[in-house]
This record gives sequence, C-alpha cells and structure tokens, in this order.
Amino acid sequence: MEKQVEHQGDFFPDYDNKDSKLIVNEGVPQPPITNPYVKKFYKKRPEILTADQYMEGILAGNTTILSQAITLVESYLPEHRAVAQEIIKRCQPISSERKTMRIGITGVPGAGKSTFIESFGSYMTSCGHKLAVLAIDPSSEKTKGSILGDKTRMETLCNDPMAFIRPSPSAGSLGGVARKTRETILLCEAAGYDTIFVETVGVGQSETAVHSMTDFFLLLLISGAGDDLQGIKRGIMEMSDMINVTKADGTNKEKAEMAKVLYINALHLFPPTESGWVPTSVTSSSVTKEGLPEIKEKIDSYFELVRGNGYYEKRRREQARYWMYESINESLKNMFYENPEIEKLLPEYEEAVLAGKLESFTSASELIDKYKLSK
Repeated sequence: MEKQVEHQGDFFPDYDNKDSKLIVNEGVPQPPITNPYVKKFYKKRPEILTADQYMEGILAGNTTILSQAITLVESYLPEHRAVAQEIIKRCQPISSERKTMRIGITGVPGAGKSTFIESFGSYMTSCGHKLAVLAIDPSSEKTKGSILGDKTRMETLCNDPMAFIRPSPSAGSLGGVARKTRETILLCEAAGYDTIFVETVGVGQSETAVHSMTDFFLLLLISGAGDDLQGIKRGIMEMSDMINVTKADGTNKEKAEMAKVLYINALHLFPPTESGWVPTSVTSSSVTKEGLPEIKEKIDSYFELVRGNGYYEKRRREQARYWMYESINESLKNMFYENPEIEKLLPEYEEAVLAGKLESFTSASELIDKYKLSK
C-alpha cells in the first residue's frame, strides 16, 4: 500500500493533491541587498577645472573655488600636481605684493585655542580685516583620519562673511602643520585675505614649521596648570613674540595676572630678537572679550616695527629659501616612491625587514641604489 504524504509544497514539488486543504504561499519577494536608490545620492568626484578657471574664482573671492583649489593642492594624486603647481605659481607674485599678516597660534592642550581664535578672529573682522583661519586638526596614528571639527567649534566665525575657515589634517606632520599649509596661505592671500591665522595641533612637537611660515608667533598658556615655567619648552618660548594667558576671567583672573608677570620676567632672560621686538605677555578672556584690543594693538605695533626696519621683507626671503629646500626634499621623495621599479621592490624589502632577514639601513641603501640604476 502506497504511503500517504502528509505535507506538500517545496519539499515535494511533483506531488499534486487537489483534494488537500493545505495551501503553501510563495512568500514575500526578498528586497535587493543594495539600496536601489543609492545612485540618486551618490556624488561623482567633481571635475578638475583649468588653472585659469581656478585663478578667476580665487581672485574674485569665490570661497567655493578657493576651497576646491586648496583641496587640489593638498591632494597626493600625481594627476592633480600639475594644475596645483600652476595655481601656486600664479598666486605667488600676487601674494608677495600684498603686505599681509601671517600669525601662528599654538598653545598647551586645554588653553582654548579654537575658542580664542573665534573670539579674537571676530574682533579682527569687526575692525575691517579679512581673515583666513587655517586650522590644523590632529590625525590618528592608527586610522590616519581626522575629525576636522574646528568649523563646528567656531560657529560664530564660520558664519562671518569676512572670515574663511579651512580645517586640514596634520597627517603626521611635525609641529602640527599640514603638508601644504604654506601653499594654502599663498592661495588665501591671493583671494584677498589680509590676515592669516595658522592654528597648530599644540605644544609637544617641533614648532619650527609654523614659525617658518608666519610673521608673528603667539603662544597661548593657562595659569594654575602646575609648574608654569618648567612645563613649557624653552624653544617654544624663545620663538614666541607674545604669550597670552587665556581664561583670565572670574576667580581665575588673579592667577592669570600673576602668571603674566611670571612669563614677562622669563622672556627678559632670553637673548634679544633679531627683529628688535621685545616679546611680552598679556592676559585675555574669550568670554568677556577683555584683553583682545590690547593683543591687536601689540600685533599692530610689531608689524609697524618690522616693516619699518626691513625685517619683514628679510624674514619673508629667508622663509622662501627654507621652503625651497623643503620643496626639493618633497619632490625627491615623490620621485622615489612613484618610481615603477621601487613600487615593485618595496613590498619585498618591507617583508624581508619584518621577517628579520634584512636590516632597515641595508634595505634602504639597496633600494636607493636600485633607484639610481633605474634612472
């Protein structure tokens, strides 16, 4: 006797029993794995404009074109390099003609650099200055990414039509200065910004880079943070043209004044500056706005002094020489890593070093020799 099948459906596709009351639905069709509407939200990479188009937008003060040009300058892609170099070449003489103020701003963690820049920057624009803020954001050593949140912390200044804020990742650069900060300065000056703020990551690494691209170096410190003098590196204080003790308000105002006197006495122990300027210390509050007019007054006095005695032009020429050598070093590095022979051999040598089969210096020497032979 034939065995009765108790179920029908997908398990028994050949079974047909019209008298059965069991009905198996086909089911709900499954949605696609990817969003079918994703193309509506996908933005294509913007097309690269010509150098003429970029220059036209920069000279017209178009911040969108200026931002795109800065992105092009910061790009690591070889195809962007030619247009970027042409833009820099054209902006250089325009920047040289304009007697701008380049101000480097650094400070200890917690000194309130972003808050001070927003407060002091707003004061500068209210005095008629056109301000560009180049905020350098620290990059992660693990992921190489940056938050780039300075524009969110400077909400008031961000909406100021007389201000332009450009956050850039430090990308491991010493001194917390992005790789292309100096070129960005040239573009901003060509766009008509007469005052440039360069905010660094903070004290802890060599600040030579920011000092070599700015005219005035402002160090932000706080009071009541322990050993005020010995906690700050001598090299940072020697490079400073002015020390600003921030957060001088409320119950902290008296401590800030005491710290100011302490720093003034310490600055007098350093050798005289080549510019003839006597570094000093001040206090300020980004909340009450106290001290901001005094800071601007001292900065104006500094630029009046250095422009009068010729140090302004001399320093700019020395900076140009410094960055000539830096550009040579960067170009040589790019030529080495973009060499097809080196690109092919580098993973092998890297694996040999990791395996302990080759010493680091030996592998580097051999790769350089192979690069020379490939030329």
